[in-house]
Amino acid sequence: MIVRILRPQCCGHGQCAEIAPDVFVLDSKRKSTVVEDNGAPLAKVLEAAEACPCAAIEVDDDSGESLFP
Repeated sequence: MIVRILRPQCCGHGQCAEIAPDVFVLDSKRKSTVVEDNGAPLAKVLEAAEACPCAAIEVDDDSGESLFP
């Protein structure tokens, strides 16, 4: 899977890092960063994406098909 953060949209709430800490971390600017696309099961990554209040997470499968949003 391919996970992307839309950094201009990221508001730094950190729900993604709480839900899937092996995939997302907050950097020094309190913006989310992907550290390992496959660091958690797909269901957990999608849960994190859905929880993002800023809609700043995109998730695609390995062929580039959008899984979220």
